[in-house]
Amino acid sequence: MKFLMLGKYSLEAIKGIKKERTRKVISLIEEKNGKIESMFALLGSYDLAFLVDFPSVKEAISTSVEITRRTGISFNSLPAITVEEFDKLVG
Repeated sequence: MKFLMLGKYSLEAIKGIKKERTRKVISLIEEKNGKIESMFALLGSYDLAFLVDFPSVKEAISTSVEITRRTGISFNSLPAITVEEFDKLVG
């Protein structure tokens, strides 16, 4: 299952920005059997966007919570399907 993870930095999280933390987040996602398809830094309401493939909702939820615990970056994790899949479901 694909998930769009939208992250928002807390003030404390901003102070901790560094490459090492990014590597730790990537490792955590991989430990939870997630496969990162892409990662972006954003301007606007959210600071980060990750597209991640997880085996189930369970891994997505536990990863999202654990990243917040370890980094102070809060995530909204949204299930995502391709437009083609959506068209098949509703068409």
